[in-house]
Amino acid sequence: MTAVRRHGLGLVAWLAGIVFFLPIAWMALTSFHSEQDAATNPPSFAASLTLDGYREFFGTDGGASPWPALANSAVASVVSTLCVLLLALPAAYALSIRPVRKWTDVLFFFLSTKMLPAVAGLLPIYLFAKNAGMLDNIWLLVILYTAMNLPIAVWMMQSFLAEVPVAVIEAARVDGARLPTILARVVAPIALPGMAATALICFIFSWNELLFARVLTGVVAETAPVFLTGFITSQGLFLAKVCAASLVISLPVLAAGFAAQDKLVQGLSLGAVK
Repeated sequence: MTAVRRHGLGLVAWLAGIVFFLPIAWMALTSFHSEQDAATNPPSFAASLTLDGYREFFGTDGGASPWPALANSAVASVVSTLCVLLLALPAAYALSIRPVRKWTDVLFFFLSTKMLPAVAGLLPIYLFAKNAGMLDNIWLLVILYTAMNLPIAVWMMQSFLAEVPVAVIEAARVDGARLPTILARVVAPIALPGMAATALICFIFSWNELLFARVLTGVVAETAPVFLTGFITSQGLFLAKVCAASLVISLPVLAAGFAAQDKLVQGLSLGAVK
């Protein structure tokens, strides 16, 4: 590859990154404007900065506090992600290192469950939750998010675990290690980058989910995305406050992605080359 082509590809990559970053930067800038300045068209870049949007979001002016909703989102996302990893690891092990018969059909069945529109299963799940007395219950969301993210987690981790050397597993088995020990002390450390990538994607999906949380929760189990929709009222859209709320709610996902970026890159490239 010539130097000109290499620099050209680098320039294209930087431009693409800037294009994807601009909406986030614009949202952050708007969150520091007053409602009057945020509503101007065209927008004013030189408008004075203020923290009024964040004060309203955190309820310092007498509004509702976002902390219960943020805590509910954290519990639902973290616990469901841990459950997904615990269930996906042995399933992916069976489909890759110790393949079952017609394992490709099994993988297709797992993935086919994601083809059902979420709204198609909303009414049956609502009726089940109502009859079981689990409406407005955070543990119902944990169960749902685990079931929703498990197929994609098994699909991803099957590719990651396929790269684990079989000789290492056979050596552990010769030493007398049983399956739980092999999974915990041999397979999991080797496939840690892939597990980190899977966990991050499941966490993002759970944190951002709105449809089921909006219908199945009320006040007790309200999540952060549901809390965010409360800023859109019949009085209008308060743009600065919505941008402030969106930025705060996005910070956990951005922080998790930044903290795990090296594991994410390794995990996403682990099964790329066979």
